[in-house]
Amino acid sequence: MDWRSLPSLSALRAFSAFAECGSVAQAGRALSVSHAAISQQLRALEARLDLSLVDRSGPRPQLTPEGQQLAKALQEGFGTIAEAIAALSSDGDARPLQISTTPGFAVAWLMPRLPAFREAHPETGLSIDPSSSVVSLVPGGVEVALRYGDGNWPGLDARLLVRSPLAVVAAPELVGTRRYETPACLRGLPLLKELGTSEASDWFTRNGIVGDRAQGVTVLPGNLMIEAARRGQGVAVTARVSVQEDIVAGRLRLLFEDSAEKGYYTVTRPGVMRPALRAFITWLHKAADSTS
Repeated sequence: MDWRSLPSLSALRAFSAFAECGSVAQAGRALSVSHAAISQQLRALEARLDLSLVDRSGPRPQLTPEGQQLAKALQEGFGTIAEAIAALSSDGDARPLQISTTPGFAVAWLMPRLPAFREAHPETGLSIDPSSSVVSLVPGGVEVALRYGDGNWPGLDARLLVRSPLAVVAAPELVGTRRYETPACLRGLPLLKELGTSEASDWFTRNGIVGDRAQGVTVLPGNLMIEAARRGQGVAVTARVSVQEDIVAGRLRLLFEDSAEKGYYTVTRPGVMRPALRAFITWLHKAADSTS
């Protein structure tokens, strides 16, 4: 690396803080310097690069496209440095471990097992975001996602946690005991879809169950979708692991099962894991192995 070609670290830090905070005043407070010092560093960086990084024409300064590109690179770079330092320092493990997973998987699989992790690692704080949205794994943010799919997330490390085909389920009071020979038999029944996911829509489309005006569709978060299915409010398509106990107990009837090789994966950014994350990942897979 040609170190002489890089701008000063102070200027890069000032710009990254400005990009994160949104104003020179807040960036100054974040770095414990005056806002005038931040402005001076920003202009020095623009002069060094011979680029306009900040658009100052409006009431509030905004990043230019070039500024956005540099801000993203600096967020990743400084974040990686912070993660490496945290992994080497006991102080870095004090912050809670941020986890993203779907509501259905959180309720059915993760939450019942968490007391065992808390008992083994009482010093580790956890922050769980139950959302079907695919969140970015960024330094200082979500560190591990429990995602449903085939394991193909470019640029990330994915390891199979629980294999689970898609299951099409409904309450016995909705579908009765009749035999459903083909997915076409579901036409006319109300459908339930999980908010933020495409598995149900893809399955219905593949099997020609679309465009039926007599068929209502309700979109809900995963845990509410499963509860609605239990109450007979519609046919749901979800990972079987999320409804396995309901199937066994008879609360839901398994109508169809997709044979596609999918499951829940632990997904992390490449690189060094801090001790809390490493311990959590290790525990997760041991818990999955012990119940498989």
